[in-house]
Amino acid sequence: MDFIIKHEITGRMRVHFKKDKMTFKEADILLYYLQGLPSVKDARVYERTADAVVLYEGERGGLLSDLKGFNPQHIEMPEGMAENSGRELNAVYQEKLLQKIILRYGAKLFIPYPVRMAYIALKSLKYIWKGVRSLAQGKLEVTVLDAAAIGVSVLRRDMDTAGSVMFLLGIGEILEEWTHKKSVGDLARSMSLNVKKVWQKVEGQEVLSDASGIRPGDKIVVHMGNVIPFDGIVEEGEALVNQASLTGEALAVRKNPGGYVYAGTVLEEGEIVIQVEKTKGTTRFEKIVTMIEESEKLKSSVEGRAENLADKLVPYTLAGTALVWLLTRNVTKALAVLMVDFSCALKLSMPITVLSAMREAGQYQITVKGGKFLEAVADAQTIVFDKTGTLTKARPTVKEVISFGEGDEREMLRIAACMEEHFPHSMAKAVVKAAKKENLVHDEMHARVDYIVAHGISSSIDGRKVVIGSYHFVFEDEKCTVREEYKEQFHQLPEEYSHLYLAIDHQLAAVICIEDPLREEAPSVIEALRETGLSRIVMMTGDSERTAAAIAKKVGVDEYYSEVLPEDKASFIEAEKAAGRKVIMVGDGMNDSPALSASDVGIAISDGAEIAREIADITIAADDLREIVVLKHLSGRLMKRIHANYRFIVGFNTGLIILGIAGILMPATSALLHNISTVGISLKSMQDLLPGTSVQTDV
Repeated sequence: MDFIIKHEITGRMRVHFKKDKMTFKEADILLYYLQGLPSVKDARVYERTADAVVLYEGERGGLLSDLKGFNPQHIEMPEGMAENSGRELNAVYQEKLLQKIILRYGAKLFIPYPVRMAYIALKSLKYIWKGVRSLAQGKLEVTVLDAAAIGVSVLRRDMDTAGSVMFLLGIGEILEEWTHKKSVGDLARSMSLNVKKVWQKVEGQEVLSDASGIRPGDKIVVHMGNVIPFDGIVEEGEALVNQASLTGEALAVRKNPGGYVYAGTVLEEGEIVIQVEKTKGTTRFEKIVTMIEESEKLKSSVEGRAENLADKLVPYTLAGTALVWLLTRNVTKALAVLMVDFSCALKLSMPITVLSAMREAGQYQITVKGGKFLEAVADAQTIVFDKTGTLTKARPTVKEVISFGEGDEREMLRIAACMEEHFPHSMAKAVVKAAKKENLVHDEMHARVDYIVAHGISSSIDGRKVVIGSYHFVFEDEKCTVREEYKEQFHQLPEEYSHLYLAIDHQLAAVICIEDPLREEAPSVIEALRETGLSRIVMMTGDSERTAAAIAKKVGVDEYYSEVLPEDKASFIEAEKAAGRKVIMVGDGMNDSPALSASDVGIAISDGAEIAREIADITIAADDLREIVVLKHLSGRLMKRIHANYRFIVGFNTGLIILGIAGILMPATSALLHNISTVGISLKSMQDLLPGTSVQTDV
């Protein structure tokens, strides 16, 4: 597509594509294309001007070549991405705001005064009816105040005041609805499925297939701990399915043959074969949006307190109005109290503040499932880290395979990969990747595979029992032994690596040595978290005491626990909570799920096990732990903004009331200033809490 460069500095370019404007879909496709380029760090596309702002690294010539090669017809976006991108939503609400402002001031210029007054009187009936309906239900809510202020102004024939109040209320409603829908949409998009591969059942065999190639009627196999990728009917097997992402249910639901399962839910226990019913459409996205909008998870306790306080203040505002009128017999001064209320600003600004913080977190690749979790992060005193895939790199690698007599190293790796590929864990991924690198073909040659959480995997090959997993699982639970002639070799295993033990017919067959290097940023992240006010930083791992001690010393945690089971992590967190401390848990595996669920805030790594991400309250990207520090700073600033909003709303509106009673401000002026301050604080609440990049702030 043809374009011109409008502005350029090193590493940043603004280009204009040669057309008047782009469609929403073209803009979304261009953004998707740009973000997929290896040289592009960030990008923003403006459909109205057909412009794009690009932050890039490397040579500009490569970027220019990529821009010249852009053709929206040749790019296939993931299903539902364009339809639910939020771009059209933003345009719709921008137009709504513009139309409302044009109608307001256009009417003053071109519509005769009597006609305009009649329209205002007619429009006021909607607000008055809401107030009457609230009173009929026995509620003294903000709608009663709005109705009283507008109704009294109409009765006094002060139509300009009534019109101003309704106009500003309308602006506030549009802004609140826009911010809420955008925040919910951003959150839902980040929670939506991104499944690329599935296990398809073909002629009795499990075949790893592209999810895009699955059609209704196909059969897929879902193993324990994996996300269910499509809606469908259970054909075989029995399982417990976590449906919290769609229904909010805390307990897993049992699914038997004939039962229906939904895309995006997670198989907690068991294994099932599903006949696919739906593969297309945006049902998953729509279900998530509905769940978020209906869920109390969105509300932090400060939001709840704001709403309760707002409603509780209504009777006092009405009583103050009546008292001022009784004492002064001055309707104007009484109206000065009625026109100014604290509840409107409280109810409008607090949810916008929290939802905007959730949206901002998304800019840093942090997905937050509810406002109360940001509040809990701000208040937390204890943070617990899993080791593997969390403090250590999410991509461990196989360094050595040591055979103990059953076969050569390649054969042992092939068997291990065949079993491990069914289950999502960083160690399992390392084994599968190593086999692929060696070009080892490992067709399904085993029977049913059983996964024992935090322990290992058990199956059979050619009638022989095969197990792979931790030392505890292989030697203590399964009672496997080492042949006498290999015991000396066994005791000389390299200590610098983590070990996976493979046994066949209760005899050790191989040890897979896996390097699990520490994340470079981990020590600095631990120190930064300590500086944010976290008083207890703990590492818990199922690894040996030797490995745990070495990692703990390198990262600088306050304390560590080795050889722990999933229930041990959860018990520790429950004890911390019982002592009155709020706890953050950070993990990535199935074995972290009980602890993630037990904590006040569970944080999962984005490329960890699906069940961990599903149960967690917050998800961060896998490439940088510094996002946890960003999250802590963001949460702290959110709470500061909320408290600052409280102080401003109370102080400013109290000042307006005093000036109105003193006769310095007229009711219309008080109403105007009150509503302007409400919209102003709401707009300020939509601003980012943390400094952003130039692309994020570019207009």
